Amino acid sequence: MWEIPINTSINPLFSSSTLAPSLHFSPASRIDMEMSKIALAIISLISLAIVHHAHAQDSPQDFLKAHNTARASVGVGPMRWNNTVAAFARNYTNGLRRRCRMVHSSGPYGENLARGSANLAGTAAVKMWVDEWKYYDYDSNSCVGGECKHYTQVVWRKSVRLGCAKVRCNNGGTIISCNYDPPGNYNHERPYEFRSSS
Repeated sequence: MWEIPINTSINPLFSSSTLAPSLHFSPASRIDMEMSKIALAIISLISLAIVHHAHAQDSPQDFLKAHNTARASVGVGPMRWNNTVAAFARNYTNGLRRRCRMVHSSGPYGENLARGSANLAGTAAVKMWVDEWKYYDYDSNSCVGGECKHYTQVVWRKSVRLGCAKVRCNNGGTIISCNYDPPGNYNHERPYEFRSSS
């Protein structure tokens, strides 16, 4: 049990309602303690920046920017975020958490799915879909040498509303879904038309 004599000053380091003994620190100890506080503050700021950066790649604006950049490259107008479409994506992907399998919804919207590790960002999923452009042959309006239907949905000119969701699976993986309204990828219809500059 600590006993403090009357008229003893208590170090302001202790600010609880219980009394504690007065502690004395050497100047070197105080410098070490201040350096520790600064190091802790820097580590905290870096951690917050990393968390913010990871979440920043999953915002509606980030999904839109990734889609609209690809669309602009082929002369297609921008999409707009739609909360109804996003709610559909969120509700559906929540149901995929348990088994973490990519199964299309057969819902009323066009849909792209991606699965990956826990740190798969929404923008990385869109990039995977857009990277399929190299397999799309505009002249034959078909995929040649690989999958391209995710790409054609991203740039489908009649799809103007977008909603996406990202969920963490029970096994630690991630599923990302983007839904498109109206849906695209209709047979015998091109995703976009090249305009001649005459």
